[in-house]
Amino acid sequence: MADTRATVTCSDCDRRETFDELAAARSFIETHRAETGHEATWELHRLDAGVERAGREAGVCGRPECTTEDSPLYLGDE
Repeated sequence: MADTRATVTCSDCDRRETFDELAAARSFIETHRAETGHEATWELHRLDAGVERAGREAGVCGRPECTTEDSPLYLGDE
């Protein structure tokens, strides 16, 4: 059985869907937006360790305490 990787929620129509694959969740969001004009959001439950590490090193969370400034992935204050 696959793990749930993402939950998509639309507060405009109280819709909530879970997905085992991120691509399916992203496709649902795009289709829902095109069909309804609603901006659904997603919560990611699990990412591969390399993706989490790259995001952390790049500083995508925006908090200095979880950024690796000497990483080649670091984006700085750009």
